Amino acid sequence: IQAIGNQAYQEFPNLKVVYVTAEEFTNEFILCIKEKSSHKFKNKYRKVDILLVDDIHFLPGKVETQEELFHTFNALYDANKQMVFTCDRPVSELKALSDRLRSRFERGLNVDLQPPNYETRIAILRQKIESKHVEIPDEVIELIGKNITTNVRDLEKALTKLVAYADLVNKKISLEIAQRQLQDFFTQPHQKNISLDLIQKVVAEYFGVSSNDLKGKKRTKAIALPRQIAMYISREMTEYSTTEVGLDFGGRDHTTVMHVCQKIENTMKTDPTLEPTIQHLIRTIKEYRTST
Repeated sequence: IQAIGNQAYQEFPNLKVVYVTAEEFTNEFILCIKEKSSHKFKNKYRKVDILLVDDIHFLPGKVETQEELFHTFNALYDANKQMVFTCDRPVSELKALSDRLRSRFERGLNVDLQPPNYETRIAILRQKIESKHVEIPDEVIELIGKNITTNVRDLEKALTKLVAYADLVNKKISLEIAQRQLQDFFTQPHQKNISLDLIQKVVAEYFGVSSNDLKGKKRTKAIALPRQIAMYISREMTEYSTTEVGLDFGGRDHTTVMHVCQKIENTMKTDPTLEPTIQHLIRTIKEYRTST
């Protein structure tokens, strides 16, 4: 989202572009109430040409902040200004978000941003390498492109680390150096060290249920769907057998797990929101594992 602001500023330097995270917006709003400086706050966010708000999934439950953002949205909309909001899930899945603010978000163009595919990752790497004026063998570029599949930020981090190391030891970047220095960045589709507990934790937090709910016997839709998704992700991301997965999900048998996985695959063909949700959860699990 910051790239949008940078591009707008480069092409139209006279435009007033403001970028803020939802958390920063909330903190500033709280401060303006304490300091009784609401006029200054409104001028900052309502008199702009482009407003970029990151991570609006931070807003649910913050009633007064939502109210202020609602009025900010209306002011900018009425003035024919541009707004961009990002969220880690479909707006329809945000709980404790006011209906009228939700309707404003859904009024605009909703775009699902997926991680870049292999060809795009290679193109991004080549562009970054060119801008850094360094030489990196094709085999190293391909190694990075194949193994770092999460997002552009991780590609940049890996490249920066590799270039910095090569400068430090005064060596040319080689495949051996890349494999050794970037092993913490590399992701593999099947990893035994991604635990079922971690998958259950991430999925449960996303859907607002508990890990025990996923392992329990309740069959309400609010629990059954998260449980099915967690079982599906367990089979996709780990080498645990259907029997092992079933046992960890409340002692279910392997045929149940197989049926659930098939059901999720079939549903993804008809429900356009399911696959993006699952991909988001997979990315979260990978990122959580990398950060721990």
